[in-house]
Amino acid sequence: MSKDFVFSIKSIVFDENYHPSDSTRLTTNFANLARGASRQENLRNTLRMIDNRFNSLAHWDNPKGDRYAVELEIISVELNIDVEGGNIPLIEILKPNIIDKKTGERIDGIAGNNFSSYVRDYDFSVLLPEHNNNQSTFGTPEDFGDFHGKLFKHFVKSPAYQQRFSKPPVICISASSSKVYHRTENQHPVLGVEYQQNEFSPTDQYFEKMGLQVRYFMPPDSSAPLAFYFIGDLLADYTNLELIGTISTMETFQKIYRPEIYNANSAAGKCYQPSLKHQDYSLTRIVYDREERSQLAVKQGKYTEEHFIKPYKKILEQWAANYAL
Repeated sequence: MSKDFVFSIKSIVFDENYHPSDSTRLTTNFANLARGASRQENLRNTLRMIDNRFNSLAHWDNPKGDRYAVELEIISVELNIDVEGGNIPLIEILKPNIIDKKTGERIDGIAGNNFSSYVRDYDFSVLLPEHNNNQSTFGTPEDFGDFHGKLFKHFVKSPAYQQRFSKPPVICISASSSKVYHRTENQHPVLGVEYQQNEFSPTDQYFEKMGLQVRYFMPPDSSAPLAFYFIGDLLADYTNLELIGTISTMETFQKIYRPEIYNANSAAGKCYQPSLKHQDYSLTRIVYDREERSQLAVKQGKYTEEHFIKPYKKILEQWAANYAL
């Protein structure tokens, strides 16, 4: 059955002239920034923040702090199950491309930034609430995330991914506000100080089913650790510039939509629990509608249920039952 699941990849440049397409997930962070009266100023300031952060981390042979620029691509992944059904939107991610203005070299960054998934929206915004409806304690279905995990693994191993990207993805997101993180003695020159969590979060468990390990690092001059989900060896498989591309992009987005954590005026201590109720933080000059994003996640989860999960239920179940790595 797996040969019938064909992926296609499209890309568009994310710059100050970006307009979300009709097929873009509206909950995607870059789409949220690109709407309203402040859209162009939002985008311009966001891209400037990314460039500045990149140069602050890539400071060697960079005396003026302006050697590098980051260009971003929005990668949209669609799934074709049958010819008549057409393509189903599945995943969107960002991929940075690094421009060395001194040498003129263009360096591929790591795909996976700002990972967003229609099926994940369904799992967390539709399936999980329904499972816990009228329950006295919160829980997850026994097979929660299994299908999404198999679909993601299949995509990463697919010809579409392998032909387009030279390395596995790295997904960088916020640390969980429900967990406690402890600083270790391990330190990387770019990723910074490593933290370890007291226990896996539901997101950690969900991403584990996607074949991803997690490590937490707080980069130099950051306020809080970031979660890095990866395949293989995070420290050995990627160059410093590739890692900086991921950090500068995702830390910028985190500062915009989670300023309480990532734009806090004091850095995380040895024992740290992120909190969106933290009051001592600074705001960026970028408009971001966090409430709208949470509402749209539910709408798009229901869209996925209506247009993907229910119509193809038998095919999806058969494919998942027969799927093998």
